[in-house]
Amino acid sequence: MQVRFEDVTMRFQDNTVLDKINFTLPSKQLVSFLGPSGCGKSTTLYLISGLLEATDGHIFFDDKDVTKLDPVKRQVGLVFQNYALYPHLTVMENIMFPLKMAKMPKAERRERAEEMARLTRITDQLNKYPRQLSGGQQQRVAISRALSKSPDIILMDEPLSNLDARLRIEMREEIRRIQQETEVTTVFVTHDQEEALSIADRVMVLDKGEIQQISDPVTLYQRPRNLFVAKFIGSPVINTFARTSAALNQNAAVFQEEWERMGIRSEQFKLADETNYLIKATIQRIENVGKEMTIHCMAADEHFVVTDIDAGFEEGEVIYLDVKGTPLLFDQREQLIESRGGNES
Repeated sequence: MQVRFEDVTMRFQDNTVLDKINFTLPSKQLVSFLGPSGCGKSTTLYLISGLLEATDGHIFFDDKDVTKLDPVKRQVGLVFQNYALYPHLTVMENIMFPLKMAKMPKAERRERAEEMARLTRITDQLNKYPRQLSGGQQQRVAISRALSKSPDIILMDEPLSNLDARLRIEMREEIRRIQQETEVTTVFVTHDQEEALSIADRVMVLDKGEIQQISDPVTLYQRPRNLFVAKFIGSPVINTFARTSAALNQNAAVFQEEWERMGIRSEQFKLADETNYLIKATIQRIENVGKEMTIHCMAADEHFVVTDIDAGFEEGEVIYLDVKGTPLLFDQREQLIESRGGNES
């Protein structure tokens, strides 16, 4: 099932949450909606589900206009942050509940529930109650229940935010596996960029009710359409410098081009010599976390970080740096200069 928005606007009284947004979600893919709190990602998901009705515009499932269609008739499965399981029902009964409401014969709904339990790997939990399960197991039950109705689309709203770090990693891998096995078009809402980039075929980045970029995760990182996306995607956060920054060597080759702000990923730096460098910096602090080393630097009162360079440096040492490849250059409107490929919206 393909999902398409045409000039969709959503207002709550005088507050415009989404303003004439347009996008197409490809069939059989997992698409993440990513952005800061209040950017409109959950609102977009609820518009797809029918739990909210658009103020203006049209929503299509394939070629069918579903803008005014009742949520029950949309063939959509919902998975929420808080699982929303019935505490007095067993796992089996929770999975079968939507099928019972649809008046499916008992034998068929039991067979379907068992099939979903095998898919989500909880067949040994079917006779237990939700209170007897871990958070990860409860989310598997919620996913099983959502899939039991054979939906055309699965919508997941921050489904992993109640889990601890290790379970989050495990469950995001499971969600990816389940989506690939079922080939159900899936929307995954999150504010966690690592989650979005690790499991999605495509990522839609929103900010203040507007789509900033839709692309595959690699393009999103390497060719962000604008400075907002560049700063929002990537850890450590991208280093940025104004053209007038005193931290930069004004004789460097990059100043032959037209730009207002420069973005340099921490791993893009390389060592340079005193005669041909972009930045002369002092090492402020060296941070070691496992095998990862992050060097915190200062140049003309500007802080930035460097990774993937290990030459036995010490705090207080002066280093000369240049850039591997081409830095990201942005114009006065904070748009990527000479943006090519992957930035379609």
